[in-house]
Amino acid sequence: MRDVIIIGGGPIGIACALACKKRNWNYLVIEKGALTNAIYNYPKNMTFFSTSEKLEVDNVPFISKNPKPSRDEALEYYRRVATSNKIQINLFETVKNITNNKSYFELETNKNKHETKHIILATGFYDIPNLLNVPGENLPKVTHYYKEAHPYAMQNVVVVGASNSSVDAALEIYRKGGNVHMIIRSPEIGKRVKYWVRPDIINRIEEGSIKAHFNSEITEIKKHSVTFKTPHGSESMANDFIVALTGYKPDFNLLNQLGIVLSNDNRKIPIYNPNTMESNIKGVYLAGVICGGMETHKWFIENSRIHAELIANHLDKILKA
Repeated sequence: MRDVIIIGGGPIGIACALACKKRNWNYLVIEKGALTNAIYNYPKNMTFFSTSEKLEVDNVPFISKNPKPSRDEALEYYRRVATSNKIQINLFETVKNITNNKSYFELETNKNKHETKHIILATGFYDIPNLLNVPGENLPKVTHYYKEAHPYAMQNVVVVGASNSSVDAALEIYRKGGNVHMIIRSPEIGKRVKYWVRPDIINRIEEGSIKAHFNSEITEIKKHSVTFKTPHGSESMANDFIVALTGYKPDFNLLNQLGIVLSNDNRKIPIYNPNTMESNIKGVYLAGVICGGMETHKWFIENSRIHAELIANHLDKILKA
């Protein structure tokens, strides 16, 4: 029987594991993919908005050669933190079902069964994309994830969205020789785009290097073309690839299984005590991005690192009782 099982092996899951380890609790982290799986799946050349010290966990220094650390530097940092502290983690293990037996929880995974007195859900949000829900979205040329620009060189590429990920992809693909069109529902580039990148994309659009279609939405995707709705009517153009970076949403399956109450609106924010991070289900805690429900822009590594200590401080009193 474990004292704590942490579901999710991202930065916040690692922070929770370190808090458990310091207190000599019998804990385990279960991660369905690689260590820090979401960061691993980020674009290869991605740069964080936060500075390195804002990404640190458990006061372990994160030294970067750049003002803003890169994806590879973050992978190296969290990997070193996890390995040097010998955190107990099962990678590539997926939680399929959780049974609440009142005095303990039973977790069934694709590999094993585990029992624990308490659960910390730190599952993030990067696994389920927000779909366009248009005909042709299932074609092979459509992707909701972006890794690097090389495959799109000398191709007609549509990038959907105006967020950080969309802007980074559009700029990289353009600079690698792709013919880039951006299809954007809003009237302008997102205000939350990194401040050192936003002027770049605006200038590329104004000079015509990247063609932006504002207040527009894709209506149909075909093998060699795409049709979209604009304020001036429907338009079609030749197209080889669609990179639809329209955001992602949490997997609410485990929350629903456990009976965690979500707000009765489109935000689907789970109920929890902000002082302890305990949900409405006794013994189940929330940490990191999952706390924001569909509002995935509200929580980041830098402002949710504190969740680990809030949870540990509350559990400390319970486990000592």
